[in-house]
Amino acid sequence: MPSGVLGYHAAMNTAPRQNLLRWITGTRAPAPTVLIRLAVGSVFLSEGIQKFLFAAERGAGRFARIGLPAPDVLGPLVGATEILCGSLVLLGLATRLAAMPLIATMLVAITTTKIPILVQRGFWAMAHDSRTDWSMLLGALFLLIVGAGPLALDARIAPPEGPRSPR
Repeated sequence: MPSGVLGYHAAMNTAPRQNLLRWITGTRAPAPTVLIRLAVGSVFLSEGIQKFLFAAERGAGRFARIGLPAPDVLGPLVGATEILCGSLVLLGLATRLAAMPLIATMLVAITTTKIPILVQRGFWAMAHDSRTDWSMLLGALFLLIVGAGPLALDARIAPPEGPRSPR
C-alpha cells in the first residue's frame, strides 16, 4: 500500500481529534473572562466541598428532603462533580467540558428547588431565592459558548488553528 494512502488515512483520523481538542480548549473570549471563571469556579468549588462537610444540610440530607433519588449516592456524586468541575473552571482547563455538568446541576437545582418556590410563594420569592442559581447557570453557559479566555491553561494547550478554506 502506498505511503501516501496511509498518510492520508492517518491525517483523516487525527483531524476529528484535533477539531475536538480545538473546540474544548480554543477561545476567542477577552481576558476579563477570568472574572466569570473566578465567580463560577469558586462558587461550585465551595458548594461541592460543603456537600461533604455539611452532608445533612447541603448534601445527601438535603437531596433526601427534596425527594431526589438515591441521595446517599447522588449527594457525594454531585459534590465531587462540583469540586472537580469548579476547580477546572478556576484553572481554565477543559473549561467547556467542565461547564456542561455544572449547567446540568443548575438545571436540576432550579427545577427541583426553585420551581416549587414559584408555585408556592410566587415570582418574587423565587426570583430572590434563585439569584445565585441563575447567575451560575448563565455564567456556565457563557463559558461553554466562549471558552476560558486567554488567561487560562486552555489557551496554553490549544492546538494552533489550521489554514481556513475559502468559502
